[in-house]
Amino acid sequence: MKTKMMMLMIIITAVFIFGCQSFAEKQETVEKEMKTEMTPDMKSEKNHMKTDIQTLEIATFAGGCFWCTESDFEKVKGVKNAVSGYAGGVKIDPTYSEVSGGSTGHTEAIQVYYDPNVVTYKELLEVFWRHIDPTDPGGQFVDRGTQYRSEIFYHGDLQKKQAMASKMNLEKSMVFDKPIVTAITKFEKFYTAEDYHQDYYKKNAYRYKYYRWGSGRDQFLKKAWKKTDMDEKTILIKENTMEMKDKKMLIKDKASRQMSSWSKPSDAKIKQK
Repeated sequence: MKTKMMMLMIIITAVFIFGCQSFAEKQETVEKEMKTEMTPDMKSEKNHMKTDIQTLEIATFAGGCFWCTESDFEKVKGVKNAVSGYAGGVKIDPTYSEVSGGSTGHTEAIQVYYDPNVVTYKELLEVFWRHIDPTDPGGQFVDRGTQYRSEIFYHGDLQKKQAMASKMNLEKSMVFDKPIVTAITKFEKFYTAEDYHQDYYKKNAYRYKYYRWGSGRDQFLKKAWKKTDMDEKTILIKENTMEMKDKKMLIKDKASRQMSSWSKPSDAKIKQK
């Protein structure tokens, strides 16, 4: 029991100090030694994507650590797949190490493949706003730097028009006290991230859960949207039995209960290495 508690505390401390990058670098080392096997369900999802991709539309969003953004969008009805990658930079085919270093100009992003007959781009924009801090110009939550900036990359004039209108509506809603700084940019190129980043929340469920909680993301969002009258059911969330099971198990864990009293670290602590 003591060993388990110590491991949990180490993971949580790593989140606070280094954020998504630290977890990813550790995972990269593990992946070199042992390839993560995809479950039959994951393989089925990927194979199905290949057959119907031509009937789907594409949206590209950046909302901080792409593990979280990918997870949030894959819960949405009508979204067939969300792929983690890099967008908005200048270097061709960058690696994670290069992007996380902040020198390529890219930000962690996701490419969303969705059925417009089930979910609209306007609804995806609502999902996006409800899962980020659009007032933060220096990153997202515990992850700092322009490589974690929020951004909407539009595909065509219609998406641009809808994105700008959606941003304006958010500003008028006064959900946030600070100015909305999320950029709306023409899509140029998307580079798919390394395999170990894809479906991270499924393949490394516990590690992901502890990272996400420690990042402060969900606590911030719950507080920000608490006073609004917007019904989250309109976001068309899928039922996700796997994540519900994980959530219940975390609640039962004594260490996870202790996390509720922790706060987001200062910028100075985040920069310490």
